Amino acid sequence: MTTFYNCNFFDGATEHNTENAWFTVDDHTGRITARGTGTPTSADQQVDFHGQYVMPGFFNVHTHITAGPDTPDGSYGHTEAESAVFATQNMHQLLQSGVTYIRQCGTEYDVDIALKRMQQDGKLPHTPHMMTSGKAFSMTGGHGDSSHGGHAVDSPGEMRKAVRTAFKNGAESIKVMATGGVMTPNDFMEDPQLSVAEMHVAVEESHHKRRIVAAHAEGNPGIQNAIDAGVDSIEHGFYVNEQEAHQMVAQGTYLTPTLIAEWAAAKDGIGVLPAWEIKKAEDALDDTYVNLSRAFQIGVKFTCGTDAGTPFNGFDQTPHEFEMLTKIGMTPAQAYQCSSINSANLLGVADDYGTLEVGKFADFQVLKADPVADVHAVVQADKQVYLGGHREF
Repeated sequence: MTTFYNCNFFDGATEHNTENAWFTVDDHTGRITARGTGTPTSADQQVDFHGQYVMPGFFNVHTHITAGPDTPDGSYGHTEAESAVFATQNMHQLLQSGVTYIRQCGTEYDVDIALKRMQQDGKLPHTPHMMTSGKAFSMTGGHGDSSHGGHAVDSPGEMRKAVRTAFKNGAESIKVMATGGVMTPNDFMEDPQLSVAEMHVAVEESHHKRRIVAAHAEGNPGIQNAIDAGVDSIEHGFYVNEQEAHQMVAQGTYLTPTLIAEWAAAKDGIGVLPAWEIKKAEDALDDTYVNLSRAFQIGVKFTCGTDAGTPFNGFDQTPHEFEMLTKIGMTPAQAYQCSSINSANLLGVADDYGTLEVGKFADFQVLKADPVADVHAVVQADKQVYLGGHREF
């Protein structure tokens, strides 16, 4: 047993810190066994945090670990070996930034599935927990359609077989393309792509296996199509309207806004990215905060995801997403709960991960400043990061 003490403790379940706190972790299971305030109970060893701030590690439920944020086309290389090497480096960077759990939302060559097997065998240290997706699903010629990065399906029957094959190969979630996107030159955010019937088949097959479906859906009517198909999360959702927000609340559909991706492309891409791509990002950014603020007020549950790997959107940027969430009306604590509560619930892992409560894994970060008082505190570069009570960075 290890007891960590003399800290200000934000467990991610409430909206406040607990002062002069301690918590004990079972070194073998990595789970929190007890917590309290004042003088800690005895333990095999103790760690004094000297009044620093402890909070849960972050979830990032929209990542692309094989993508390259420092290249205009979002690609590091074109071989499976290159993709695997860079993906491993990107996972290290995610963890160092405080991200302890990720969901992939489309991966070249199904590299995430191979890396997950290595994780389970203890051969991939210093990487966050991961829910795999394998390749994303798009229509022929649609957003994400590529020989090594996506499955092209053009009927409900093709979708059914492709999803079943993906699960057979080790995918743990499914990503479908309901609309065009910012990074595709020949389509637009308002272009519908996969049909309701096609996406519904993906949902049906996934739910049979207690798996979830994420839909890339930036504009309409694609957002409405994805909601009608019963997907578990709308990714991006820049143009979500009032009717759709109410339907999402009724159905329990989550929204992953990926604000940093849109902002980074518009801000840093000038002179580097194609003019059409900059215009798409800028046009969406003008409307996004209004639409998402309304959705939040209506009661849509937001998760934390950044689309990490898109241009200028590095794997160390997750902490910056929380400041953007506060711009749509959230307090810092509510923004963090998009990660600690909503993201864990979306992924179906809330019994074990997310908040720092007794019985759950001790995945946490240690900060010098109070994150509840100032959302910028989480951007700290030299933070301590722990998985299961063991320090990783």
